[in-house]
Amino acid sequence: MSATKAIAEDLTATFTGWASTGSLPLKKFSYHPRPLGPQDVEVEITHCGICGSDVHTMTSGWGELSGPCITGHEIVGTVVEAGPESLRKVGELVGIGAIVDACGECKDCKEGFDQLCHKSTYTYNSTYHASGAKSYGGYADRVRVNSQYAHKIPSEISAAEAAPLLCAGVTTYTPLKHFGAGPGKRVGVMGIGGLGHLGIQWAAALKADEVVAISTSDNKREEAKKLGATKFVNSRNEEERKAARHSLDILLLTSNDKNTNWAELIEYVANHGTLVLLALPEIATIAVPPSSLLMRHVSIAGSLVGGWKITQEMLEFAAKTGVRPWIEKMPMSDANAAINHMMEGRPRYRIVMETEAAARLQKH
Repeated sequence: MSATKAIAEDLTATFTGWASTGSLPLKKFSYHPRPLGPQDVEVEITHCGICGSDVHTMTSGWGELSGPCITGHEIVGTVVEAGPESLRKVGELVGIGAIVDACGECKDCKEGFDQLCHKSTYTYNSTYHASGAKSYGGYADRVRVNSQYAHKIPSEISAAEAAPLLCAGVTTYTPLKHFGAGPGKRVGVMGIGGLGHLGIQWAAALKADEVVAISTSDNKREEAKKLGATKFVNSRNEEERKAARHSLDILLLTSNDKNTNWAELIEYVANHGTLVLLALPEIATIAVPPSSLLMRHVSIAGSLVGGWKITQEMLEFAAKTGVRPWIEKMPMSDANAAINHMMEGRPRYRIVMETEAAARLQKH
């Protein structure tokens, strides 16, 4: 065994989860976690949401995997062990998102963009910079992370509802805050799904003047209104699409593919407005007529999840305003059925898997 291997693994502990080696179905897999550091916590997982990023990763849509990969970065559970310098205590309910470590010293980290840190570690299919240990996610019984990235879950939010907030929630909250959504701004959300249904709620909670839900059909029109949309646009209805032309200061794009009509999307954005990309498809390019940007001072921006500070802010804002994901719960013991259900596009709007530990949590 190499020296790096000895540092990277705690041979006294074994965690078990559902792993992919590049294709489905997932299979049971056990591994030795990295040693518990002084600032780390070990979390017994009770809930884990299913994110589109998980599917892109486990099916090799974003590239080949180097080995067995346990996905899942919408993790909630109870701290069962804590290092001497940990920010969390044993017994606390915490949530873990898409990032589990960063240097804390670079410009991005100091400005609250630690998700962009060149030494950041993603929750799964990534490597810890210091030790070389591989990171594994939340389709499992336990996980170890830096306690800074184990966010305290407000008591107003249930463990199951907290899970999707840790990725879908912060992914939509971060750009709305960054681009100033609120009074005086008109916000649009393209795609009413796992991300979009939260984006609508955030925009409404931030008191944007208008919250416009945009979808390719009418079947979510009434649901969009319940989520807080003040207007609904069927993008295949020419009259509705034209009425929404040049009307949005911020447009969150929560889904796109190789057939996306980028010029048409830009038409929704007002002069000086911003189209924010949140979805990362497996195969797509952006083809936008330069004049559609230049002649109206329109911008296209990208946004990646959120750092630890804004994640905690988001959780507290959700607790105060009542923003919650719409979820379906399924047992993690039947993870493949849950994945298939999600890939068929049936959930309204997020699947959260529960472990056996969830039942123990509910009794307390």
